[in-house]
Amino acid sequence: MLDDFMMRATLAGVGVAFAAAPLGCFVVWRRMAYFGDATAHAAILGVALSLTFQMSIFTGALAVALIMALTVTLLAGRGYAMDTLLGVLAHSALAFGLVAVSFLSGVRIDLMAYLFGDILAVSRSDLLVIWGGAALVVALIAWRWSQLLTATLNEELAYASGFDPRREQLILTLSLAVTVAVAIKVVGVLLIAAMLIIPAAAARNLARSPESMALIAAGIGAFSAIAGLRAAYVFDTPAGPSIVCVAAVLFACLSVVGWRTQGRA
Repeated sequence: MLDDFMMRATLAGVGVAFAAAPLGCFVVWRRMAYFGDATAHAAILGVALSLTFQMSIFTGALAVALIMALTVTLLAGRGYAMDTLLGVLAHSALAFGLVAVSFLSGVRIDLMAYLFGDILAVSRSDLLVIWGGAALVVALIAWRWSQLLTATLNEELAYASGFDPRREQLILTLSLAVTVAVAIKVVGVLLIAAMLIIPAAAARNLARSPESMALIAAGIGAFSAIAGLRAAYVFDTPAGPSIVCVAAVLFACLSVVGWRTQGRA
């Protein structure tokens, strides 16, 4: 079954959708969209370092994404506005990464694949990394679900309940770093934030509880991956952007449904 490249691509897309769904809900609730985008952009420095030192792309991207997440968490609230801090770190890491790659020969095409994704080239070992990372993220979010929800609703309530909201924020940012690392091969660093935000935002129109929103977002993400790959195969379009286009169309349709439902209420 895994000898078929389309089957490997489908499994990779569904794996990323499952990891991104619960995390994307928290990104939407906490208005962390720019944080996800910034972490993804910073990961290109990890790709450049991986190409330079000839090591696993996943390892390099994960290391830089983790450093980015920890740095933002440590520096937040110390004199800089969050958007300023994210802008400085993300674009600096992206610039350093692109400059580092320019010193290497014969890697520009590979770099484009990591910028926009190369899901059709997913190997069996890539599948193992993607589903392993997705399982880790889903397990972590499920374990801390109640605490993360409470910290998202009200930090003072979190303190009153006996846990530190900053620790929950750190768990969330580390999960985001892992998701960015495993999603690079599927949609590329420039579209990872879209896979986080769009399914969760679309699910918001149908969900009646936080848990149902995460489940619906996973379904929308998985359907977008399957339909996007099919559309890319039929119309000969780029696979990663096609997946995001399907998710965007679903978001538009579900938004109209949500507005009509609210209008009748």
